[in-house]
Amino acid sequence: MTDTATTGPLHGVRVVELAGIGPGPFAAMLLADLGADVVRVDRPGGAGLGIDPALDLTNRNKRSVLVDLKAEDGAARVLDLVERADILVEGYRPGVAERLGIGPDACLARNPRLVYGRMTGWGQEGPLADRAGHDIGYIAVTGALGLVGEPDAPPAVPANLVGDYAGGSLYLVTGVLAALHHARAHGTGQVVDAAIVDGTAHLTTMIHAMFGAGVWQDRRRSNLLDGGAPFYGCYATADGGHVAVGALEPRFYAEFARVLGLPEDTPDQFDLARWDELREAVTARFATRTREEWTELFAGTDACVAPVLSLAEAAGHPHLAARETFTTHEGRVQPAPAPRFSATPTAVRTGPALPGADTAEVARDWGLGSPR
Repeated sequence: MTDTATTGPLHGVRVVELAGIGPGPFAAMLLADLGADVVRVDRPGGAGLGIDPALDLTNRNKRSVLVDLKAEDGAARVLDLVERADILVEGYRPGVAERLGIGPDACLARNPRLVYGRMTGWGQEGPLADRAGHDIGYIAVTGALGLVGEPDAPPAVPANLVGDYAGGSLYLVTGVLAALHHARAHGTGQVVDAAIVDGTAHLTTMIHAMFGAGVWQDRRRSNLLDGGAPFYGCYATADGGHVAVGALEPRFYAEFARVLGLPEDTPDQFDLARWDELREAVTARFATRTREEWTELFAGTDACVAPVLSLAEAAGHPHLAARETFTTHEGRVQPAPAPRFSATPTAVRTGPALPGADTAEVARDWGLGSPR
């Protein structure tokens, strides 16, 4: 890739991604969005989301080569890339990369400055390290899943955002970039063990602090931030829509109560013994108007009220539209790269990489000679 084709603060950083699904590809997409030259090593008939590869947005801004890792020359071809890379990302179960001949020892022997990023659910060691799993199980054992939902019902499942992506992908990216900084300063690479259980547990640090201080109850919908407070939660509107309320601070709550039109005899905000009464009053008021009507009434206030939008609606929200939080590339609406940089702006440069489509180009740009 040329300088003019690559944008973002990670321009010049080379990443090898061993194809997988879930948090590994998302982490590699984030590195690619930030400007890294990410080469995804796909295998024939390999991993995918079960959708057309041309629609898999987590493979945007990347390039792809096709390698049969079980073929006689499979490991050698990957090691040729590793020799020229700064970072490698893999999401196999522990021991799989080693059996394929592309584990940390083999890769670091070839390139001592390499940052070898390992993305798993359970981590590289521990009683469950070699067991299968998915996001829901990882967040279950960390206590994070138990925070969400109604107290008299099973916990609500927050898609795969909390474990796979927040506790997994974002921690892997943080880890490999920290290790890259060290490698460039000291000339020594290392292995980054990013386990979803570790990252998800880390995300609950503030909750643990509040629990230890006695201001968080260890049960759902009993606290300020889990829907227990009637001024921090979601309410149905007259048209079947919903609004989200986050009026925590007294001055914001006062504005909220005024615009909502709560009666004067409504219980005080922090009269915990009467929270059920307050919730009933708030529920009744929101049921009198549509989501759009409430959105208009709360517009321009500091009441901390927002409409609950669907995926299809989100890109049209006036604030997100003004900030271009979503972008359109090749006719497909998708979240724009984040965060933003003043000197090295990011962009969606290319659509999803198709398996093997960039073999010749990568061989040329990475100095590998004629593609095999």
